[in-house]
Amino acid sequence: MGFDLWTFILDNLEAAGVIGGYVSISIVGFALITYATQEKFKTSIQLGPKWIQPIIGALLGVIPGCGGTIVASSMYRKKKLSYGGLFAAFITTLGEGSFVLLGASDEADVASNLRAFAIVTIVGLFIGIFVGYLADAIGIRKASHLASSKADYSNNYPKESLAAKFTDHIGFYLIIAMAIFLAPGSIMALWGGGIEAIETQTFWVCVILTILSIVYYLVHRLVLKVDCHNETHTSVRSTLLDAVSDVAMVITYVFIGLFVANFIIDILVGPERFDEWMKSSAAIVVILAAFIGATPGCGGMIAVAVAYITIPNFPMPALIAAAIATSGDGIFPLLADSKKDAFLITLVSLVVAIIVGYVSLSIGV
Repeated sequence: MGFDLWTFILDNLEAAGVIGGYVSISIVGFALITYATQEKFKTSIQLGPKWIQPIIGALLGVIPGCGGTIVASSMYRKKKLSYGGLFAAFITTLGEGSFVLLGASDEADVASNLRAFAIVTIVGLFIGIFVGYLADAIGIRKASHLASSKADYSNNYPKESLAAKFTDHIGFYLIIAMAIFLAPGSIMALWGGGIEAIETQTFWVCVILTILSIVYYLVHRLVLKVDCHNETHTSVRSTLLDAVSDVAMVITYVFIGLFVANFIIDILVGPERFDEWMKSSAAIVVILAAFIGATPGCGGMIAVAVAYITIPNFPMPALIAAAIATSGDGIFPLLADSKKDAFLITLVSLVVAIIVGYVSLSIGV
C-alpha cells in the first residue's frame, strides 16, 4: 500500500498549524475587541427593551468564537438579557468552529469557506431571532433568572505549579511568538500567496505549533482542570491567556479532525468510494452533525467544520445543523447556574437544528 505513517502525521500536523496561524489572528483579535467593549455590558438592569432582546442575543452569537455566548450567559444571570435573547445567542453561535471556516490553508478553499461561513451565519441569525422571539412570547423559563451567581469562573489553580508556569508563561509566550511568525504568511494566504524564502521554517513552525498546542490544551484541561473561559477580563494579559487557551484548543481539535478524516478517506475507504457514500447518505450526515454539534463546548462544531473543509461533497445542511445545535463554551457557565436552562436550550436547539438541516437539504442548499 505504501502508507508512510510518519509523513502522514507530519502533513496533518503542518495542515493544523497552517490553519492555526490564521485562527490565532482571528481569536486574539476578537478577544481584544471583546475586552475593549466589555464595559458596555455592565450597565443597566436590562439591555434595551424586551422586544429587542432576541436581536441583541443573536448579534452576540454572531461574534466569532465563544465570547459572545459567555457574555450572553452573564447578562442572562444578571437579568440584563431575556431567555429568548439567550436562546438566540446559542442558536446563532458557531463557537470556535467559526475560526476553522475562517482559516486559510491547503486544506481549505478560502473563498468556499468564507461563503460557507456567511451562509451558516445568516441562516443561524434568522433562526436564532425567530426562536428567541418565540421563547419570549410563550414565556419559556420566565422566572428562572438568578438574582446572583455563586459560580466561580476564575482560573483558581496553583500559580506556582510547573503546569501553571508552562501554560501562563513558557507555553503562552511560545504560542504567541509562533502566531506572530505565521501571521504574515497567513494574511498572504487569503490571496493565495505565501513567503517562499521561509517555506521550510514555516513548515516546522506549523508542526511545532500544533504539537505545542496539543500539549498546552491537555495540561490546561487535564492537569489544571480549567474547563471554561473567565467571565470577564481585568487586563490585556488575562484576555490573551484566554485567547491562547482557545487557540490551543482549536488547533488540537483541528489536528484530530484532520487526522481522522484524512485517515478514513485516504487510507481505509478511498476517496472515490467515500465521495459516493457522502452523496448518497446526506440525510444521515445531517442528523449525525446535529448531534455532534450539540455536545457541550466547541469540540463538536470544530470537528464538523473540519469535516466540511476536508471531506469532498460534505453537505452544507449538515454544517448548518451542527452550527444551530452548538452552544459553544457559553453553555458551561449556564450549566453551573441552571442545569434546567442549559438542558432545555440544548434540547430545543438540537430539534431546531435537525428540522432546519432537513429543510435546507430538501431545498438544495
